[in-house]
Amino acid sequence: MSEPKTVAIIGTGLIGCAWAAIFARAGWQVRLTDPHAPTLDAATQRIADELRGLARHGLCDDPEGAAQRLTVARDLADAVAGVSFVQENGPEKVEDKIAIFTELDRLAPADAILASSTSAIVASRFTESLPGRARCLVGHPVNPPHLVPLVELCGAPWTSPDTIARAREIYLAIGQVPVTVNREINGFVLNRLQGALLAEAFRLVGEGYISAQDLDHTVKDGLGLRWSFLGPMETIELNAPGGIADYCARYTGFYKELAQGAAGPSVYESPNVDRVIAAWPHQATPDRLAALTRRRNERLAALAAHKQKQAASET
Repeated sequence: MSEPKTVAIIGTGLIGCAWAAIFARAGWQVRLTDPHAPTLDAATQRIADELRGLARHGLCDDPEGAAQRLTVARDLADAVAGVSFVQENGPEKVEDKIAIFTELDRLAPADAILASSTSAIVASRFTESLPGRARCLVGHPVNPPHLVPLVELCGAPWTSPDTIARAREIYLAIGQVPVTVNREINGFVLNRLQGALLAEAFRLVGEGYISAQDLDHTVKDGLGLRWSFLGPMETIELNAPGGIADYCARYTGFYKELAQGAAGPSVYESPNVDRVIAAWPHQATPDRLAALTRRRNERLAALAAHKQKQAASET
């Protein structure tokens, strides 16, 4: 039996703890570190709780065993010693990424992959000057990563194809769904798609075409139901008798008209953004946000379990 691999989780906030749960569940040894001592001290309990939550939905076979694979490292050098993979979850600031990756490249084994969870900063902005820049990439997850498996892989122009291939293999092996963004683009892919929908949502609510609550129903009780198991390409393939080519022939004239009047940056400025905020009837109190987070996670876990069961039945 081969020795378990070791991953270093750099930063143990919400995203870092979720990554730790994913790797530990998959049998990896997980080393945790964070420069903020209280955050690091709370991490192992938070991760153990997440693992037990996954187990309630059949998404983790041995939560106690997985939790035992967690160890705390008080500095970066101890965290990355001998690891195969590094998942960085530091602040979303270019200067911080440069500082962290400079140290990671200096301290981590030469064959270890260095991945960043950044959602908005392309890898070329913080890896260009590194001797080991070929082993660096973005591995952008979706919040919460332990319940939403997609991870976007995007290298800099100098990232080795082997790095992308190895990272993809690792993410697949730990139960995630990696997608490769072939070249750098601001926002990667998921946030560009989300941004297009959100801009139109802000316009429709802000200009009074629909209430904020009914806008949400349009997505969660309409588009979102299909999108939980069909992508947009598969969706349109089923929406015309002759598939995608037939759909394009029938409907793209209408979509061209919509694209000509696409929502612009002003939807995120006053007075429109003020109208959107006023249209939402709830106050973002700590109790409300905590309750919504619990409900989101429970529903996502149930959906993940359902999709896992369906996938198993189709093989």
